[in-house]
Amino acid sequence: MKPFQLPRVLGRLAYPLYERRLARSLAGLPRPQHVAVMADGNRRWAREAGFTDVSHGHRVGARKIAEFVSWCSEQDIGLVTIYLLSTENLRREADELELLFDIIGDVADELAGAGEDIRLRMVGHLELLPDDMAARLRRDEELTAGNNGIQVNIAVGYGGRQEIVDAVRRIVGDAAAEGVEGADIVDRITPEAIGGHLYTSGQPDPDLVIRTSGEQRLSGFLLWQSAYSEIWFTDTYWPEFRRIDFLRALRDFSQRSRRFGR
Repeated sequence: MKPFQLPRVLGRLAYPLYERRLARSLAGLPRPQHVAVMADGNRRWAREAGFTDVSHGHRVGARKIAEFVSWCSEQDIGLVTIYLLSTENLRREADELELLFDIIGDVADELAGAGEDIRLRMVGHLELLPDDMAARLRRDEELTAGNNGIQVNIAVGYGGRQEIVDAVRRIVGDAAAEGVEGADIVDRITPEAIGGHLYTSGQPDPDLVIRTSGEQRLSGFLLWQSAYSEIWFTDTYWPEFRRIDFLRALRDFSQRSRRFGR
């Protein structure tokens, strides 16, 4: 064996040992009920890896999603939200969007076909998508509706500001339909009412939000729900995100003192 190869070999041997040790260290520690992830950096990963076709990054990133869901499931996390396509992303070039629609559809199909362990919920404006794409996502949602395992929200055509606007509109619309006077409608717009009319109504807010790729902002993701979430940023691009990175995020979460504004 050449001398320069030795560190690589030792690294490959040490990695699984460290990963198992890290997983064991989480036993009995606080862990999130709901993890939200911004799977960012697919295109940048492809460019830096030397691919002229950045769509390769989207494909590799898509394969990571089912793997990530399985990591959450093995850690007894009951709810995952994955940000796949924002309303702003819909302004991208038509060719890239067509590819993204196909990839997102494949991701949803893969999760829906995973047996009774996954229940899908689409959050966002599916009507902004092509009809066949929206129908595909709704079909996968319906196929998994009776499952009892981990719940996975797929945020597609999603914008956090628009979600809040939609919630307020529904509150006002419901009140108007009941014949409530304008002055009294104002009293109905409360934090509890808005929370009850969000796309994620009935679900706990995310305890932990993970964003890959080195960006340190929410970019409109779950703006209302993440008010008291713990945020964990990593420079790692999504296609390179590993189980060990996820375990480190959980370890960091377990060490934080959550104050909820107090």
